[in-house]
Amino acid sequence: MTEKTITFNEAETRRGFDFGKAFRQYGTFAIFVLLILLAQSQSDAFLTERNVMNVLRQMSGIGVMAIGMLFVILTRGIDLSVGSIAALGSVTTALMVQDFPMPVALAIVIGTGAICGLISGIFIAFFRLPAFVITLAMMTGARGFALILSNGQPITLGAPGKALQTFGTSFTLGVPNPALLMIALFALAFLVLNFSRFGRLVKAIGSNEEAVRLSGISVSWYVLAVYVISGALAALAGVLVTSRSGVGSASVGSGNELDVIAAVVIGGASLMGGRGGVLNTFIGVLILGVIGNIMNLAGVPGYHQQVYLGVIIVVAVLIQNGTSFIRR
Repeated sequence: MTEKTITFNEAETRRGFDFGKAFRQYGTFAIFVLLILLAQSQSDAFLTERNVMNVLRQMSGIGVMAIGMLFVILTRGIDLSVGSIAALGSVTTALMVQDFPMPVALAIVIGTGAICGLISGIFIAFFRLPAFVITLAMMTGARGFALILSNGQPITLGAPGKALQTFGTSFTLGVPNPALLMIALFALAFLVLNFSRFGRLVKAIGSNEEAVRLSGISVSWYVLAVYVISGALAALAGVLVTSRSGVGSASVGSGNELDVIAAVVIGGASLMGGRGGVLNTFIGVLILGVIGNIMNLAGVPGYHQQVYLGVIIVVAVLIQNGTSFIRR
């Protein structure tokens, strides 16, 4: 009886470490490696230092927005306004650097994004209105406000914004400054999500909001906080885009909300909340960058790229989450 029991228990233990669980945990990294191998097989220019750094620079804005989106999605929320807030941040940056010292101007820009997130968060957290509807309204409003401020025209940074433009186009230790800032923010988010009370409660709210509420935690304030974080980071993404181009524009971030959500979901986060990680989200951002870079190197026309990108994202998400459906 004892030997049979041990054998049965060992079988159950082995079953606990199944392929599906392992792939859900490491599938994003596996997809990333496969894409790199595919890209290198298609073009010897892919793994050159210049191309790799170019991908990192281009994805810095998406990456910064993805951090905020991850926190929102972990609470079972969604933020469709990040692209428009980035546009507002871009325009505000070009305007503020004309009249204020750089640190003050950047604080105003990031504060503007935080206020947008605060407005959305109040309606979602305290009035219990659907995040999809509220952030859709903010998406329209923020973009419209950016158009009003810029009068629909690009605004150059000029001489007052030279320091910001130098930052956006320069390298530190061979890495573009915007990419370094993105990586630093991912590192900070990793620490917050995994080693702070705030991060643990954000995950818990997405997993079982009612249980967190019954334990005496004010859930609404934490939900409000993640939207403020998302708005602030979206505005910062607008600053990064402006620092690279030297122009503030209301067209910045157009459609980026979908790319950001795709990056987080490809990274294994669940839209039902409670599941997702910072490292996997970072890999998800890189996967989007690699996909776009592969198509550019292969000479795929721009309009065709949108179709192929959509198909590839669906396939990647199915691979990432397919084992869950199989288990059910």
